[in-house]
Amino acid sequence: MTTTTQARVAAASLALASLLAIAGFTVLGIVFEYPQILEEPTSDVLALFRKNQTSVTTWFLVLVVSAALMAPAGVALGRLAGGRLGRWIAIVGIGAATVQVIGLQRWVTLMPGIAGDALDPAARDDAEARFELWHTLLGKVLGETIGYALTAIFTVLVVQALRGTVLPGWAAAAGYTAAALIATGVAVPVVSAASLTNFAGYVVWCAWLLLVSWLLVRTYGVQRPSVRHHDQRVSA
Repeated sequence: MTTTTQARVAAASLALASLLAIAGFTVLGIVFEYPQILEEPTSDVLALFRKNQTSVTTWFLVLVVSAALMAPAGVALGRLAGGRLGRWIAIVGIGAATVQVIGLQRWVTLMPGIAGDALDPAARDDAEARFELWHTLLGKVLGETIGYALTAIFTVLVVQALRGTVLPGWAAAAGYTAAALIATGVAVPVVSAASLTNFAGYVVWCAWLLLVSWLLVRTYGVQRPSVRHHDQRVSA
């Protein structure tokens, strides 16, 4: 694949990931009061989930797709960067996508059954215990804490690879800022205010992904390999 093609793959993946994330979180905030609902008692979370189950599972699936797109974006950006830095961009991008997909998919694959079981008085306590277990392991530990860390690292690596060529100084600074704010999410279990800085970080990050996508297309928009081939043929 040519450099231009890699840039286009990266740009398309980043832009679509950003747009799907914005749409998913916006709709889930309306129909499921997400993520604030997670601070409520488990019984209330499951009741609201059942009330809007089709919409909630559909839009969490949208977030799963958004998270998964970080893998092809990481691979394409890694090939653009090349060398050791490029390999790490690909590895961390795939890792960030994987842990977030695993964390988010619980709302599509596990929660419908758990929410249904919670309607049975005899099975309610067990269902709520299962919800809290998977929410802790797949949500807080894997999808959030590890996901926040990998997303922040991925962003820093991308900035290091693209600054000065694709990213002007102010765009690089915006990337570093988004990464720092996202990284604060690791401290949420002990510092509740970190949830606000983490949320702000993701808002900045989504806008930054769209910016990077546009800058990639602008920088690599000309199919330069074919131009070089033409020049060589003329010279011959």
